[in-house]
Amino acid sequence: MTGTLSGVRVHPQGLCESDEVGEGTRVWAFAHVLAGAKVGRECNICDCAFVEDGAVLGDRVTVKNGTLVFRGVTCEDEVFLGPNVLFTNDMRPRAANRLAAEDLLPTLVRRGASLGAGVVVVCGTEIGEYAFAGAGAVVTKDVPAHAFVAGNPAVQKGWVCRCGARLDESLTCTECGKRYVRDGADGVMLSAEDAKD
Repeated sequence: MTGTLSGVRVHPQGLCESDEVGEGTRVWAFAHVLAGAKVGRECNICDCAFVEDGAVLGDRVTVKNGTLVFRGVTCEDEVFLGPNVLFTNDMRPRAANRLAAEDLLPTLVRRGASLGAGVVVVCGTEIGEYAFAGAGAVVTKDVPAHAFVAGNPAVQKGWVCRCGARLDESLTCTECGKRYVRDGADGVMLSAEDAKD
């Protein structure tokens, strides 16, 4: 791999036009990062992925093959975007209507969230921390932190741990044993340890 930015590796068939890419990031074959995209440290942008100008990726974000991240999308640190994830940024697209960047609807994917293969995210939504959208889900509204959603349109099917495993009815992780509680009127999920602080 070769690269023009210090500490960034770009495959000879990859194209990285942005000068705002963090150290340790890898851009693989046939991936394209446009000028004006902001990419954090230690990201992995796989084959045939596209990151448009005005898109923001935090640190340690994985963008799997064929994923399209358009202007107005922000992914915080440690977000996982599975193969062929697709974001939108215009609720009423018409070829004749060229919207300015400020007229596009933003999308926010919070820290640690995972979007499975083929997920479609309709613009104007927020996906909460450590949420998980199952393969093929069509996300049309906000997803709470730690929620597991699936289907078209995506509906909540349960809760997930930071490790990605499902929580049982007592909000305990079926894999690592971490316990969670619902906090306050807004129902935010907190680990039992965090809720004590």
